[in-house]
Amino acid sequence: MINTLEILETNRMIQEEKLDVRTITMGISLLDCADPDVDVFNENIYNKITTKAKDLVKVGEQLEKELGIPIVNKRISVTPIAIAAAGCKTDSYVSIAKTLDRAAEDVGVDFIGGFSALVQKGCTPSDKLLIDSLPEALKVTNKVCASVNVGSTKNGMNMDVIKDMGETILACAKETKDNDSIGCAKLVVFCNSVEDNPFMAGAYHGVGEADTVINVGISGPGVVRSALKSVRTSDFETLCETIKKTAFKITRVGQLVAQEASKRLDVPFGIIDLSLAPTPAVGDSIADIFREMGLEEAGAPGTTAALALLNDNVKKGGVMASSYVGGLSGAFIPVSEDQGMIEAVQRGALTLEKLEAMTCVCSVGLDMIAIPGDTKASTISGIIADESAIGMINQKTTAVRIIPVYGKEVGEIVEFGGLLGYAPIMPVNGFSNERFINRGGRIPAPIHSFKN
Repeated sequence: MINTLEILETNRMIQEEKLDVRTITMGISLLDCADPDVDVFNENIYNKITTKAKDLVKVGEQLEKELGIPIVNKRISVTPIAIAAAGCKTDSYVSIAKTLDRAAEDVGVDFIGGFSALVQKGCTPSDKLLIDSLPEALKVTNKVCASVNVGSTKNGMNMDVIKDMGETILACAKETKDNDSIGCAKLVVFCNSVEDNPFMAGAYHGVGEADTVINVGISGPGVVRSALKSVRTSDFETLCETIKKTAFKITRVGQLVAQEASKRLDVPFGIIDLSLAPTPAVGDSIADIFREMGLEEAGAPGTTAALALLNDNVKKGGVMASSYVGGLSGAFIPVSEDQGMIEAVQRGALTLEKLEAMTCVCSVGLDMIAIPGDTKASTISGIIADESAIGMINQKTTAVRIIPVYGKEVGEIVEFGGLLGYAPIMPVNGFSNERFINRGGRIPAPIHSFKN
């Protein structure tokens, strides 16, 4: 039974500490929409998405009002288009991206993810077609998000595609140069991507999933920070226990929303993603948690240890609150979406290299980082390769969502708006890696991947 104290505590977390459910994401399989005629395929996917998700936004808004819990985004993820559209006879997938965008607009969701390809070991013709379509597709759509998985612990790293993605990201930046290269903010490159991620830009509906599912992503950095104020002088054991207990409470809120949404939409409940997802709002920051732990600024010596502690105890507390935990689950460290991280970059406390070190222990990787628009494609490919290597060796999901902002230089500020926030342009190591990137082929899976 929920008692009065628990109700009051939840209300306080919502009103004063910025607790929210970051997203309800409906995953929809498009495998049964396949057709050689791309126009028929587009009609099939539009009809399925608008039928399955027609009440998603309405139910989300009802739950917000009835439970008093902000639900920031309502989203859709679909089967990776490179798989679903593989049978289509066409020379471009841009029309498919437009159809996804139109469907998302018509059902009222904020984003739709799944314009994706899984190429960790090699490319099919469909995979290549999707990657070639990315720059134009992200230019002509507003709600479509894309991802490419270039490596995994079991398969190694596809260096051919990693090279191509450096060039593709620059092409996306140029295509959307009139809007601060925002196309790149809707494209993420993964190693060890997961099939049930409700967060954008990397969400897609895996082929091992049910036809339709409901996944929920929670948030709550401000709640954790507030809880830590009471243990400022305590030891690490107390610090960890406080985070675990707080994560349990946050996850129970997400569990309630997920169960109710599943029931009302008559769609199976998939997972709760435990990730602490910050926003540009003051007080809703992962960097502020570091400060509360005792670091002057994110990036100070000890930051990686603090992030490891936070990530681990969020998971320990969250898994006790829900039987179905999945997605990425941990702590996100996007620069542009976290006011404290932005300040740390501007003060010189946080560099690209330190962020890379932190990704060894966080949920994802180098996220929403703005760099100069004249950065070489090979440099971007090298950054992707480094992140992928961290994921491959450590058997975890890593990712790169990097934005070479066309026409901008180090120190300038770029405004993305909304949850995407704003970011200072960060310097990038300028030493050449072209001979390394141009070798081609694959980096084999690590020895510890052979566990069968």
